[in-house]
Amino acid sequence: MRITLVGSRHFGVTTFDMLRQHGVDIVRVVVADDDDRLAAAARAAGIGVVMQADPKLVTASEIAPDTDLIVTAHSHARVSREALHAARLGGIGYHPSLLPRHRGLAAVEWTIKAGDPIAGGTIYHLADRMDSGAIAAQDWVFVRKGETARELWERALAPLGQRLFGEVIDYAKAHKALPAKPQDEQFATQAPSLSPARH
Repeated sequence: MRITLVGSRHFGVTTFDMLRQHGVDIVRVVVADDDDRLAAAARAAGIGVVMQADPKLVTASEIAPDTDLIVTAHSHARVSREALHAARLGGIGYHPSLLPRHRGLAAVEWTIKAGDPIAGGTIYHLADRMDSGAIAAQDWVFVRKGETARELWERALAPLGQRLFGEVIDYAKAHKALPAKPQDEQFATQAPSLSPARH
């Protein structure tokens, strides 16, 4: 299976390592920042790196030819419809919530802010609307009392994302398809950025 990985930072690197352990062929890595540690890891492994022309958008030309699946890991860019069509199975990403709850950039922070007793992670199909594609895999974890968003991410949600990615990749290799269960829109909530408003 040929994969184009779009991502950044530590979660991008751990996803890169996990994909290689699952025996897929990472044919290209796409990054928004050429100095990112994911770009360095790819170059060290002899894998081609492409920098996005627009940090907010991944275009079809940035996807490697004959890609079977696009995987995004800590990418804040939208993958264009044309880019998704360039891959045989489209694309998947990991969202650190039980989608459709807490769609948006600050899902873990909103999990803590809302006082949710459980959190979760979802591998979902990339789609036009952010975090709204069909669910490929999902699981949950308890939130510890007094835990910060960062602690919850590092302790439970990042490792959960790696495990779920691995399960979906193994399924895709075996079945040449992805599991897909539509999200139930009646339960959708938004998790916009919590950065302080500027006056």
